Amino acid sequence: MRYLFEDYALDPDRRELYRGANVVPVAPQVFDLLDYLIRNRERVVSKDDLINTIWHGRSVSDAALTTRLNVARSAVGDSGDVQRLIKTLPRKGFRFIGPVREEGRDGAVIAGNREPETPALAVPDKPSIAVLPFANLSSDPEQEYFADGVVEDITMALSLFRWLFVIARNSSFTYKGRAADVKQVGRELGVRYVLEGSVRKAGNRVRIAGQLIDAETGAHLWADRFEGPIEDMFDLQDEVTSSVVGAIAPKLQHEEIKRARRKPTANLDAYDYYLRGLAKARWTKDANSEALGLFYKAIELDPHLACAYGMAAWCHVRRKALSCMNDQALESAEGTRLARRAVDLGADDPFALCMGAYALAFLSHEFDDAAAFMDRALAVNPNLARAWMLSAWLRVWMGEPDLALEHAAHAMRLSPRDPSMYYTTHGAMAYAHFLASRYDLALGCAEQAVRDNPGFLLSICISAASNAVAGRLEPAERAMLRALEFNPDLRLSNLSDLAPFRRTEDFAIFARALRDAGLPA
Repeated sequence: MRYLFEDYALDPDRRELYRGANVVPVAPQVFDLLDYLIRNRERVVSKDDLINTIWHGRSVSDAALTTRLNVARSAVGDSGDVQRLIKTLPRKGFRFIGPVREEGRDGAVIAGNREPETPALAVPDKPSIAVLPFANLSSDPEQEYFADGVVEDITMALSLFRWLFVIARNSSFTYKGRAADVKQVGRELGVRYVLEGSVRKAGNRVRIAGQLIDAETGAHLWADRFEGPIEDMFDLQDEVTSSVVGAIAPKLQHEEIKRARRKPTANLDAYDYYLRGLAKARWTKDANSEALGLFYKAIELDPHLACAYGMAAWCHVRRKALSCMNDQALESAEGTRLARRAVDLGADDPFALCMGAYALAFLSHEFDDAAAFMDRALAVNPNLARAWMLSAWLRVWMGEPDLALEHAAHAMRLSPRDPSMYYTTHGAMAYAHFLASRYDLALGCAEQAVRDNPGFLLSICISAASNAVAGRLEPAERAMLRALEFNPDLRLSNLSDLAPFRRTEDFAIFARALRDAGLPA
């Protein structure tokens, strides 16, 4: 008989471990350890069980046992931080938690993991997640409160995202100390995603590892780890919360967009149309128009979906910036109406607030109201990276470069690996430095933004302007030619459609620099 799990097969008779068709070399003691854990996967195996069976009762240190377990994990693509297959339950023991099938020599499946029959809860019609208690991998029981505190903070921070259904802390903590299969957790709690992790103390430092898993397929969507000195434990707890939430919120939304794309058109609801619109929303005329149609469809199906109004208003922002409005006064008024509806319906929805706020500033120059709504978005959810990024741009247009840089830095800290955030935030930083007469720094940020997205028109323009003000006319002219390739209709006469500076002196310096770089009147 063989034991099959993931793409591995353990053959006790031949004493061989396979990955696909290839034999994975393992030491005899490591093989025995895997074999014992898999055979006893229905229960938690104690340290004494392992010592009596694998080491035949000989004295074994905790360090030696941990080393052997990690070698076994490594053999099957697992690790002590992730613990995808071999789970450590502090002060209780160990358990093999991966799904296993037993196969006879003839290839027939004899049995699989036996799971108790638990009624499955219906999965909500929006993204849903449970944050499981983080395992304390330290021998220090005092770290338990820290692990629980991190989970509580992450749960609370995620619950601020209106588009996300988050299981309450008390329900998630019923799994504390249990080696539960992620798919089983998903069925029992009725969620699509599970976040789990661990906390380990090493010397005077604490390391936290986390991983986001699709509860339906068991696929790992994201994993990372964070560490810091133990004396700054509460600062570290705040940092980990912000970093985890900033990283997994965009990942969850990306996964939901992919899910919506796979749905048959006949089964789409308002939120599905909204997600499809998000996937289409790009800085091109055709894609932007298609996205706008999808957002209007979402609004038609659910007239109270604030985020759809916010994104529809954002599409009008892009149409104005791309100089592709057919009737600017009429379309700007429509975009302003949508933005107002977004902030009215989404008074406690930070995404709707920040999108609506930016549209109010860009389309109708309602800067004071825009700033108030943007500040409310940041207060409602201080972990929404997009709100900090849009706030940075808003402060640019309002002539507040120092605040723009502060908000841009916070956006990048919250979402350091989101490519779309990276180029837009660097663009805002370039404009902030330009307003503060730091032209070399502005050029550096602009070049970084253009490298990340060569078609981002605002960054190309600030690159041209920074070079021109610094007297480097040749690279300024090259950048201006590139900008005109992306938008042949761009002129000094309509430049304010792209760059709606509130202060006339800010616009005058920017326009003069682009004129020197070769922008036609």
